[in-house]
Amino acid sequence: MRDFLRSLRCRIYLFLYKLKYAHKSVYIAKNCSIAKDFIADEYVYVGTGCRIGPGVSIGAYSMIAPGVNFTGDDHLFDKPGVPIIFSGRPVMRKTILGKDVWIGTNAIIMSGVTIGNGAIIAAGAIVNSDVKECEIHGGVPNKKIKDRFSSKLDKQMHLKILNSPVKKGEFCSAKDISVN
Repeated sequence: MRDFLRSLRCRIYLFLYKLKYAHKSVYIAKNCSIAKDFIADEYVYVGTGCRIGPGVSIGAYSMIAPGVNFTGDDHLFDKPGVPIIFSGRPVMRKTILGKDVWIGTNAIIMSGVTIGNGAIIAAGAIVNSDVKECEIHGGVPNKKIKDRFSSKLDKQMHLKILNSPVKKGEFCSAKDISVN
């Protein structure tokens, strides 16, 4: 019954936000502002109060914490004698998040950035450059903190799972995961 109610809530929000390109399993919390061209694959979570501008695409299993902003790159400012408000806008660049990306609370993701599969962005970070797969970034501007996995084998196994067909989401605890 709980799964049914969650599914219904997801579909209602997708309808209210008029999101044609978001999978029916996408979960959007309250008070978000989302551009109509938003693309989201299976089991994406968008937290309360997020602002997602145009040209954003998010891969399966990704989680966007509350207060995250996808913004920037939207005003020309280098026209002498013309106030910024009248200078126009450049062509909007695409912002792409891979699968299983986790964006921490109040992070800002600038337009045109690509964040690789399995990457993590720390809370409050300003991401203005690309992030490679399975890296953890933070700071202003973003810089690599460390790798997500301690071994290449763990990274390869995780990426293999992410590149396989999407499966129904199920939660597990640490004791359910076998480490060999």
